[in-house]
Amino acid sequence: MTDDHRHLHEAPLDSTQVFRGKLLDVRLDRVQLPDGAESVREYVVHPGAVVIIAEQDNGELLFERQYRYPLRRAFLELPAGKIDPGEDILRTAIRELLEETGHSAAEWRHLGVMHPCIGYSDERIEIFLARGLRRESAPQLDEGEFLDLLSLPLDAAVAAVRAGEITDAKTITALFWAEKVVADGW
Repeated sequence: MTDDHRHLHEAPLDSTQVFRGKLLDVRLDRVQLPDGAESVREYVVHPGAVVIIAEQDNGELLFERQYRYPLRRAFLELPAGKIDPGEDILRTAIRELLEETGHSAAEWRHLGVMHPCIGYSDERIEIFLARGLRRESAPQLDEGEFLDLLSLPLDAAVAAVRAGEITDAKTITALFWAEKVVADGW
């Protein structure tokens, strides 16, 4: 896709790192706007992540329930994880599925990408479909990581979105893809 929207481009003039943590890099940039005026942009630099639609042989999808501190509650989510520096996105998906669920998959398909927070982050989440699951081991969770594994039929997961029980953006987006790929054969 070519960028034929150059008239909307904001040119960076300088950038300041406000905070650097284990995961997040917060920036404050001064930019030149399309009309020549200057403004500032605050944003988070993120290494990117993957989300996995892990379809079991019975058609149900693997889910995790995990406590998310910023919102102080547990969320129902599809398996996902951060891309390590220089890591291929498929390798990330394979690694995260095994670490978080103990499963491997015989078939992998990259479906697309989503940008969950375009107003304040450059994060991207690569969406994968995994089929032909095989239980390899117990989950191999990172230190300090706790989650419950469960499975749901696709229609029950979509109903949970409608009911407000699933509110995680990456999971909702991936379920949109699952509806099209798994149910409609895209």
